[in-house]
Amino acid sequence: MQLTVDPRVFPPSPPRDIDDASIIAEHDWAAFGAVEEMTNHWDRPGWTATTRAYYWLLTFAGVPALTKHARRCQSALRHLGFDNIPEDGLHLTLGRIGHVDEVTTGQLGKLIAAVSDGGPDAFNIQAVPLTASRGAIRYSIAPWTPVVHLHAALAAAGTASGLPSRKPPSILRPHLGIAYCNRPMPARAVRDAVRPLRNLASVDVPVQRVQLVALRREGRAYRWDVIHELELR
Repeated sequence: MQLTVDPRVFPPSPPRDIDDASIIAEHDWAAFGAVEEMTNHWDRPGWTATTRAYYWLLTFAGVPALTKHARRCQSALRHLGFDNIPEDGLHLTLGRIGHVDEVTTGQLGKLIAAVSDGGPDAFNIQAVPLTASRGAIRYSIAPWTPVVHLHAALAAAGTASGLPSRKPPSILRPHLGIAYCNRPMPARAVRDAVRPLRNLASVDVPVQRVQLVALRREGRAYRWDVIHELELR
């Protein structure tokens, strides 16, 4: 899968090597270095208190090493006043399927049947040095290849079920957030706060399943109901 440059995503360009952890980390940090102002993550057109949408997520509530690491970073960054992602809310977004009221029960059933025919193999990733985007503080992750392949398999199942992916695999930028920015503010302050945490050791994270969820907002947090869980081989 060839990743492409696209201004709709962050970073707009992929790293020159999508599996080398140090190259990915440097690329993400350099991209954030070009950001001048943080934006309010929650100021997103189309989302209301009643919005419900189906997504594919990787979730990490059962990875103690990751939650401990994330809590340590959140504690060190608490002076920024961001909205911390709770340990049972840590996730990596693989793709949006559609609004709940736009997807029929039949389409959802076909999608579940399509992915259940055989998913990709389980794999491991690393949460590598902390970085940020315009609206969140997040980990870079490595390697990207198994995540991209998983996304492509889910997108193919969606297309076969009449539910094509809202974003093609070619513009996927895997990351794992720990805190959302809730107001405009200078990005320099975030870089100054995050920089010392980039020296922390990375965290190994097993990926053994992917979840189809109905996502919603509760205040300034994302919550979801699991519709289907696909065990990777």
